[in-house]
Formats: sequence, structure tokens, C-alpha cells
Amino acid sequence: MKNRLFPARSVAPLLRAPAACFALSAIAAALPCAQAQTLLAQNLRAPSLQDVVVTATRTPQPLSDLVADLSIVDRETIESSGATGVADVLARLPGVEIARNGGPGNATSVFLRGAESRFTAVYIDGVRVDSQSTGGALWEQIPLAQIERIEVLRGPAAAVYGSDAIGGVIQLFTRKGEGPPAPYVSVGVGNRGTSKLEAGVSGATGVDNALDYALSLAYERSDGWDIRAGVPHNPDSDDYRSTSGHARLGFKIDARHRLDATLLANQLNSGYDAYLSGMPKPSMPLDDDRNKERLRTAGLTWTADWSDAYTMRLSATDSYSRYETTPSPYLTETRLRNYLWQNDYRLGVHSFSAALERREDELTNPALDAWSTAIRGSRAQNALALGYGLHAGAHTLQLHWRHDDDSEFGIKNTASAAYGYAFAPHWRATASWGSAFRAPTLYQRFSEYGNPALQPETSYNAELGLRYDQGHSSASLVVYRNRVSNLINFVGAGTCASAYGCYANTAHARYQGVTLAGSQRWGGVQLHGSIDWQDPRNLDTDKRLARRAQRYATLGADTRLADWTLGGEVQATGQRFDDAANKNRLGGYMLWNLHASTQVARDTQLLARVDNLGDKRYQLANTYVPSGRMLYVGLKWAPQ
Repeated sequence: MKNRLFPARSVAPLLRAPAACFALSAIAAALPCAQAQTLLAQNLRAPSLQDVVVTATRTPQPLSDLVADLSIVDRETIESSGATGVADVLARLPGVEIARNGGPGNATSVFLRGAESRFTAVYIDGVRVDSQSTGGALWEQIPLAQIERIEVLRGPAAAVYGSDAIGGVIQLFTRKGEGPPAPYVSVGVGNRGTSKLEAGVSGATGVDNALDYALSLAYERSDGWDIRAGVPHNPDSDDYRSTSGHARLGFKIDARHRLDATLLANQLNSGYDAYLSGMPKPSMPLDDDRNKERLRTAGLTWTADWSDAYTMRLSATDSYSRYETTPSPYLTETRLRNYLWQNDYRLGVHSFSAALERREDELTNPALDAWSTAIRGSRAQNALALGYGLHAGAHTLQLHWRHDDDSEFGIKNTASAAYGYAFAPHWRATASWGSAFRAPTLYQRFSEYGNPALQPETSYNAELGLRYDQGHSSASLVVYRNRVSNLINFVGAGTCASAYGCYANTAHARYQGVTLAGSQRWGGVQLHGSIDWQDPRNLDTDKRLARRAQRYATLGADTRLADWTLGGEVQATGQRFDDAANKNRLGGYMLWNLHASTQVARDTQLLARVDNLGDKRYQLANTYVPSGRMLYVGLKWAPQ
């Protein structure tokens, strides 16, 4: 298998100063000048209270009806970011850090509010994505080229989604067709042999545009670079190739009934460098270590508006994730099936929801050599989820409760309560509490490193928030504390067949922190930024959790100059530790990125991007080397 909280500043100044100005200036001034350089970067678009989201409650609602710490990323932001992977886009958001073993095609972790990567529930068009081997989504498998919009919900949501949502929920949406046919073609090239090709079409047809469609294909490749340093390894360039496609069809049966079908697939082939026992000799033939991965998601949904007050949604979804390495033999396959019957009823200022859900998880790990153990296992969860919402004048209340019956662990009940109060024009204070859990993966229980006696990890989270929103100005302050029991770690040998170590419920963890974010337009310049202070800690050892910084921040600016859209961002983080013992230190870093775009013809747009302008050498994981300076130029043709 491959591998202290800083005292929060008083919120009183927020009540006496323009909110966005305070948020942006605090990002630069909250630390000594010598340290502030390492804590700046871009915060993608702050959501407006008029935005409609679905992730917080699984029901389309405007943010004004929700009490949630949520970010939205649209397609325009994704394209201007120039990012290669979904995780790179997420890393520019408040409360998100990433770690990666090398380049975009290699193992990637996403830490939401410092929580383990497996503590984030991930969905693509409502289809659950997870690995019953590693736990959590395999982020490198998700093709950014197919993603139109991202919603990131920070904070536990198990009372809505069940197991996994201890740290939060990330939902990704593909393109959806509307209006007349809209084809597009996009090509781009960059250094390190990088090239991209995307093509697709979307639209609607038939009587009253009853049938809408969106189809797209994308291919991306790079010659890569030598992703390891400081250890014996194959000093080759570790390239990657990704081929992905997506199809989405919707059919409006009549004014009240609709069918939607989605399909997404990606095939990824990337190089990695296994550890060698000694330094390679020039004449020694070395293996070309490869990751071979596949992801497929499919979903079918029937939505019925039985009345102006009552909506029903019935869906069946399926996802398949495959991860294989060669020539070192390892293969794992996860299949997830979900069936959801969601009912929503609105009565004046009150809203009610009730849902029945069944989840089925399967894991297959064949024994490919004499040292591995074959695994073939499955489990299921049946759940009842109830919700209540109130939006009356200045008051907003959300209550959720969920009852899960797991085929292995029995009954797990989770609940959440959130309250928001608009105490002044444009100002809103919030408070929330929630419980959550994550069931152990089938690999953690039944592999050679497994322990059948493992129990679910459980958490309790409390948070307070303050938000200002007026026109082009917004600011938010969130203070949270999330405590996890039965944390599963990989420990010494003892309870499993392996002599190298076993999984065990050995720890308690605490994720606590403060997130400050803001967005402000000054003249023709749009500024946006965030700063996070956090303390993700193993309470049993009093050590900081691996690969997570105590401080990181974002700052960016965008403007129009003549026919050009210009932008810049600084992305940085403080020091981290690569190991649980806090002995291997990863230094802090600061990355400067620039982007520009313009219309070179009526239907053609030019995009140019420079990432890591200063060619900064840094590490997201020990002995692994990121790309260095990256240049990219692309053209997109899309008839207006």
C-alpha cells in the first residue's frame, strides 16, 4: 500500500469599520511584516446571498435562507485560474489546504478546516465519490476540464449526508445545457511539454426546449518532471496523460416533471517514483513506475413538483474508482451505489424535508503477489433524514437529524442545529452545532493491515460566524472547534497479520481555528483574500497533525485594462510537519501567480497564465518536488 491556535482578534472592530476593508487589511496586518509575506494568496469569489446552492441541505435554496460557511467557484474562475487539478482550485479557497506526492497525476489529499482528507464527503452531480481503500475521494482522478461549478461547505454535515462529512462537503457540477446550441473548442500549450485539448457542445431543443444536453471531451498531457529528491529513486521525468468525457441530458416531461441523466469518465496514466534500496547505477535498468487510474460516475434523477409547495426527487447513482500501480503490483477497485428519495415541503416561512437513502459500498483488492491478501467485501447503510428550516425576517433556523443503520456497526444518529440573526442591515451573526461520523473503510478492516474491531470515528463541532455583505463588499469571520474521537491511525504491529503495522482507533483529535475572508471593489480593481489560523492536533500526543500549517492565507486582485482582463494572486502557507511525530519539517512558502485574457476575435479568447512566477522550490510532502514555474497559453473558440 502506497503510501496553537493564535488568539483570535476581537470581533468588536468589525462593528465599527467597513467590513471588507477590515478583512483585507487584517490579512496583511495580523502578523509581523516579516511573516506576512508567507501568508498571502487568492480567495476565489465570495458567494452572494442571492446565489442558489444545493450542497448545504441537498435542496436548491438561496444563501439568504441558509446558515452555512460556503464558497462557490464558477467556470470563469476555474478557467482564469489556469489550474491543472481540482485540488489546485480548492487550495485557493478559505479553510482548504492540500498535500500531493509530486505532480497533478499523483496521490493528493485535501484538508478541509484541517480535517483528514477522508473526512470530506465528495459528490459529482450528486454522485458520491470515495475510496474504500484509502478513504476519501482520489482527487487526482477528478477531471477539472469537465467541472462547471464547485460548492464547498465547511463544517460537519453528517445529519444530511451520513458517514464521511466530518470536515465538510465538496460538490462538483458538470455543464448543463440551455438555449441554442453552443459549441466550443479550447487548445493550449505550456512548458514541460504540457498540452490540452477540449471540445464540447451544449444547448436545448424540442418544444419549449424540453430536451437539454451537454457533451464534452478533454485530453491533457505533460512530459512532467522528476518528482522526487533526496532519496534513491528513478531520476526520470514523471509524465501524465488524462482522457475524460462527460454527458448530461435533461428531459422536461411536462411543467412539473423532469428527468436528468449524467455520465462522467476519466482515465489517468501518470508516472511516480518508488523508493529504491540504494542509489541507482548509471548502467542499471530502472522500472518506469506508473499509476493507472479510472473514474466513472453515473446518475439518474426524477424530479416532480407535485405542487407549488411540495417537491420530490428520486435518484439512483453509481460510481466506480480503480487505482493500479505497475510494475509494482497493486490494484484496488471501489464501487458505490446510492438510492435517494428526497421530499421537500414549504409552508410560508417554514420548510420541511424527509429523505430515505440506501448506500452500498464494495471493495475488491485481488492478491497480485505473495505478500498481499485478497479482499472482497461489501457493506450497506439505510438511513432516514429529517430537516426543518425557518426563514422569518431577521431570523433563520435550520435543524437536521439523521438515523443510519449500518450493516456492520448498527445504529448511528447524528444531528445539527444552526441559527442566523440579521441584527443590522447587511450584517448577520450565526451559531451552529453538529455531530458526525465516518465508518472505517473495508480496507482498514479486512486487509493484511486491517482490524475487524475498528469502530467509526465520531465528531462534535461548534462554530460562531459573522458576515457582512453589501454590493461588491463582503467579509466573514468564522470561529470553529471540531473534536474527533476514535481517530483511526496506522500504528505498530499487534492486532493484524502484518508485521509492519496495523490500523487502530488510537487517538483523539481537535480541529479548531479562525477563518477571516473578504472581498472589496476599489475603483476598477476587485480584491479578494482570506487568512486562516488553525490548530489541527492529536490530543493524545499533543502533536500537530501531519502536513497542515498553523497559518495560511490568500490575496488576489483582478481588473480590466483596455481589452484585457488582468489578475494576480499570492498563495502561501506557514511551516508544516510531514510526520505524526513532528520531526520532519516542511518549510513555509509563497507563490506568485499571474493571468491575463482578452478577446482576439469575436468568438475567440486568449488566456495566458504564469504560476509560481519566482520559480519557488517548496514541498507539499517530504522528498516530493512540485513543478516549479509553469507557463501556459490557450485559445478558446465559443460562438456567441
